[in-house]
Amino acid sequence: MKTIQAYRYALDLTPAQERAALAHAGAARVAHNWALARVVAVMNQRAAERTYGVAEVDLTPAIGWSLPALRKAWNAAKDEVAPWWRECSKEAFNTGLDALARGLRNWSDSRTGKRAGRLVGFPRFKSRRRPSVRFTTGPIRVEPDRKHVVLPRLGRLKLHESARKLARRLDNGTARIMSATVRREGGRWHVAFCVEVDRADRVPACPGSVVGVDVGITHLAVLSTGELVDNPRHLAAAQARLRRLGRALSRKTGPDRRTGQRPSNRWHRACARLGRAHARVSNLRRDGLHKLTTRLARTHATIVVEDLNVAGMLRHRRLARHIADAGFGELRRQLAYKPQWNGGRLIVADRWYPSSKTCSGCGAVKTKLALSERTYTCTTCGMNLDRDLNAARNLAALAAEVEPAGSGPVAGRGADRKTRPGRLVAVKRQPGTANADQTGTVPPQGRTTDHTLTRAH
Repeated sequence: MKTIQAYRYALDLTPAQERAALAHAGAARVAHNWALARVVAVMNQRAAERTYGVAEVDLTPAIGWSLPALRKAWNAAKDEVAPWWRECSKEAFNTGLDALARGLRNWSDSRTGKRAGRLVGFPRFKSRRRPSVRFTTGPIRVEPDRKHVVLPRLGRLKLHESARKLARRLDNGTARIMSATVRREGGRWHVAFCVEVDRADRVPACPGSVVGVDVGITHLAVLSTGELVDNPRHLAAAQARLRRLGRALSRKTGPDRRTGQRPSNRWHRACARLGRAHARVSNLRRDGLHKLTTRLARTHATIVVEDLNVAGMLRHRRLARHIADAGFGELRRQLAYKPQWNGGRLIVADRWYPSSKTCSGCGAVKTKLALSERTYTCTTCGMNLDRDLNAARNLAALAAEVEPAGSGPVAGRGADRKTRPGRLVAVKRQPGTANADQTGTVPPQGRTTDHTLTRAH
């Protein structure tokens, strides 16, 4: 089975290499912002001409939004816009233009209804805060010592850890590097390889097992087998340190756009310390989620989860920080592809399926169930069971109502808020394609929100 997989490694760059990486990331930002400014200017000019009654054929010529069109326009103006363009690789400018082309296409498809999900906002101008550059051509390889990588124009870069897993696949011919992205996050530089991997067919350790996973705050996951996965609460554990570093940062001389004041060196150092602390929390959370999802995918043949509206849950003013610390969305994202890698399948229950209100013993459904009731008591059969464990068992029971993978389509998701047992959703999306629409003006930069409420467990 061929799939696209990412391998991410930390880099140990020298000062000269770091300056070169920043220069390439800056080149990508310059190309992106120049092309976006030109697109915005043409859109606004055409909209203004329409208000004056100018005919469509006499309007200012539209600019193509595809990557070849943007690249052609950039090549015609790069000598004037960036006379230093020969100092950087062509891939740096292509990175910014490609990001803009994909952003414009996503915005256009979202406006016309050809892209599923929440509405996509109009592309914004890039800043210096998160430098990034992507290489797709040229010498991209892992050195035989597996401690260095070679990238175009940046040369030989030292890795912080060994790349033996990727090197083994490259030596065996079961992997092909498609691109390499260099990015700075949390005060460290990383390189991420996008690799086409030919994965061997695998079988779960328990081929016929079915497990329901109910996520929560008290326990990160409650399995239908009775296992309780503790919530590590990495953000809560680091909250005291983050507050201390935040107070120390506030006492330094920071930037002020109103007066043009530039931040001091101590402010930069304090900001870097705070960023590293946040990055450590994020890395710990990601590591724990990867270990959990990998264990579930390698052990069970069928995994059943709920389609939670995490964005709506994050609007709860008392639980938002705890929900974000648990990482419900990342857990769901990892379970979307790992079962396929290990020969299993994922079943997603409908968002309005009453897993917590339904009795796992007799099937009776309660009309109301308060969030404070942590023990489920059935008034019909008298069963007493932990609320989350009862929900996990109901999720596992849904697997019997779905045909084996590949034998038929999965029912579509309902959005009418009706509690209908057995409603399931598909886990695959079919992205649409459409030509860009250049007839409208630039929309506001605000983000569209989804006001759908989510049932709490």
